Amino acid sequence: MTGSEAVAAQVDARTAELATNLSALLQRVDAACLAAGRAPDSVRLLPVTKFFPAADVAILYRLGRREFGESREQEATAKVAELPNLVGQGAESDEGLPDVQWHMIGRLQRNKARVVARWAHAVHSVDSERLATALDTGAQTALDAGERTGPVRVLLQVSLDDDPSRGGVAPAELARLAEQVAGSKALRLSGLMAIPPLGAESDAAFARLATLHTMLLAEHPGATELSAGMSGDLESAIEHGSTCVRVGTALMGARPITSA
Repeated sequence: MTGSEAVAAQVDARTAELATNLSALLQRVDAACLAAGRAPDSVRLLPVTKFFPAADVAILYRLGRREFGESREQEATAKVAELPNLVGQGAESDEGLPDVQWHMIGRLQRNKARVVARWAHAVHSVDSERLATALDTGAQTALDAGERTGPVRVLLQVSLDDDPSRGGVAPAELARLAEQVAGSKALRLSGLMAIPPLGAESDAAFARLATLHTMLLAEHPGATELSAGMSGDLESAIEHGSTCVRVGTALMGARPITSA
């Protein structure tokens, strides 16, 4: 077997693996929606591709996925640039991949906000007024430069355990932060995101999140997104109203060894 043949065989094997995992996950989402009395198209599966190569993202693109979640700015920025070349719509195309939507789901430092605002369709982890201000400034700069065509969609990450190390705005501060984002020129308030506390019972955590979301919707009816649920608890999240489940391990497999 030649080197190119070996590479092709590896790509075929990885494609088969991801296709199998994706099919199983979509069936899980459909079953959870059915159990909750919800329409299957009311919940989106967001592949979390952090720590995995752009080649895997390209395979998922060929399998029909158009939304991808990343957690680290430097890694994500590199993939955004690399993906069009891998799927045959690279430098020779002025349009690149206009149908792809990148989601920043990890904690975001203010000094990275300007870069992320160039490529992020949505940021799920806005949890402070200072970060919202930095992201708004970065998004406006990107709009003025023609690097994006619309506002950055913002999901407010709310803390369910009052642990600042895990991110999230305190529920008592949520309304004020929502008002700030809703009034920003280059941001669009889209909803909430949360991660259940470590060791917590997922149903209780997601029930609390659903209550907070209902309160947010009373003041901001357009903030309909609820980003909640991962590989191990997506059924519970869907039962409590999640519109976007962020799935990494169950789709991509075990995290590859990295020196980072």
